[in-house]
Formats: sequence, structure tokens, C-alpha cells
Amino acid sequence: MANNKFLNKKDLAKNKEKNVEKTSDERLYWRAGNMLYPLPVVMVSAVRGDEKPNIITVAWAGTVCSDPAYVSISVRKERFSYDIIKESKEFVINLVTKELVRATDFCGVRSGRDVDKFKEMHLTAIESKYVKAPSIKESPVNIECKVEKIIPLGTHDMFIAKVLGVTVDGKRMDEKGRFELNKSGLVTYSHGEYFELGKKLGKFGFSVSKKKPNRKKQKGGKK
Repeated sequence: MANNKFLNKKDLAKNKEKNVEKTSDERLYWRAGNMLYPLPVVMVSAVRGDEKPNIITVAWAGTVCSDPAYVSISVRKERFSYDIIKESKEFVINLVTKELVRATDFCGVRSGRDVDKFKEMHLTAIESKYVKAPSIKESPVNIECKVEKIIPLGTHDMFIAKVLGVTVDGKRMDEKGRFELNKSGLVTYSHGEYFELGKKLGKFGFSVSKKKPNRKKQKGGKK
């Protein structure tokens, strides 16, 4: 966001017309809007009957429950995939890596009414285990979902879906059998731009965890 000390009177006047208010500590109040960034950007695959499968890029996606596992995606009614998902009541969320960012952007700006996105972006549609909608082979994680509720909200409708199964790329498992998802170059979406997941800063609970004693120093002190 812009700092108001760099704004002249003319700019401040324009901001006032846009429902922007100046605060005493050089911050700006903006009108209510979506500023919850960054977000995971995903490719959602779906199919209706015997038609060709389609992909829609979604940033308004998230986890809504852990057990049982539920997710949500929000889609505009005018999107080609909206009716496909509404009628089929299922879809697959495919996570995105840096190698897939161009395809991800393409699938968000081109309509399945006009192009076969799998063909245009050289993506491989593979059979899913629990739903008819195909998964994308090039994605490191495929989350198969069954729609249980649709909530009309305004510009978007939210699809609440139960996770039926998850497929992961076996080549991303380490020698100890751990899935190295965070090393796969995952992509996030922030304020109209794509970013690769960056430096690790900590892990869940690190702020209250006790530090383990340095065994090397202890051994050295006994000598």
C-alpha cells in the first residue's frame, strides 16, 4: 500500500473520493475489499458428462475443516466451469508449481468455451480414483472433491466440498518416506502477481518449543 507522506494534496483528494481516509500515524483506511494475500493459486479440473474436461484457475480456495476434510472454492457464475461443477457436483484441486505457472495463468484468462486447455498447455489428464473429473498429472498434489453445498455470496458462489481422496507425486518422497511438498516450488498469488514459495522461517509451534541441548558441546565438555 502507498504511504500517504508521498501523496500530494491532489492525490489525497482523489483518494478521498475513493473512500480512502488518512490516519494520524501515516496509514490509509481503504474501503472494504479483498486484501487477504498471499493465497494458494490452484488449477481446478472438472468435467460434465461426455464433454471434454476443463480447467479453471482459482485463487479463492482454502481449507474449511480438517476432520472430516473439507475445502472451498469460489467461482463467478459467468465462468464456463461454474455450470460444469454445479451440475457434476465434483472437481479436483491441482496444486501448482513454478513449472506450471504459465499454464495456470493461461487457464485463468482463457475460456474452456473456446479452447481445450489440456491440449493447449500440454497437460496430461489422468483418471481420478473417486471422481469422474480428471486430475492433472504434472501437478504434485491432486485433491478429489465432492460438492456438498453451494453458497451464493455476490460476485462469487462458494462451493463447499468434501475431500474424498488425495494423490501425490511419488517422485517427491525423500529417502525417509516424507513428502517434500515445500521443496517442489509451489506458487502463491498476491495482488495480481505470482510468486514462488520462498525461505523457511520456522515450523508450527516453534515459538514455544524448547531448544534441544547441543550434544556435541556436551560431549566436548566431558573430555
